[in-house]
Amino acid sequence: MITHDLRVIADAMLDKKGQNVVSLDLRSIGTAISDYFIVCNADSTTNVKAIADNIVSKMEEHGEKLYKSQGEENSFWIIQDYGNIIVHIFLTEYREFYRLEDLWADAPKKNYRMTRKTTRTETSEK
Repeated sequence: MITHDLRVIADAMLDKKGQNVVSLDLRSIGTAISDYFIVCNADSTTNVKAIADNIVSKMEEHGEKLYKSQGEENSFWIIQDYGNIIVHIFLTEYREFYRLEDLWADAPKKNYRMTRKTTRTETSEK
């Protein structure tokens, strides 16, 4: 179920031109607040907000409820809480500054990208 939700979120990010879509598996890290983070960035606040709205819409279509969201007031960094998955949508310069993936460098990482002929994503694990 979580793998499916990650795929839905990644597809929603990529549908709205989210860049550098990555999930981090935090289950093996004892201090983590969630099982997974999924992260992307965009070059404008308008795009950050569009990605966030699309994720909410796609997750609702799949019966998943958003518990809490923060950051919509300026759209520099929007965080969405889906329980076992925390979504981070950054304005590009904020992602480069905070380097969230470096803080959780021990977590297994999966990259997502749009395939050419479909709306499905491909993944690669690192």
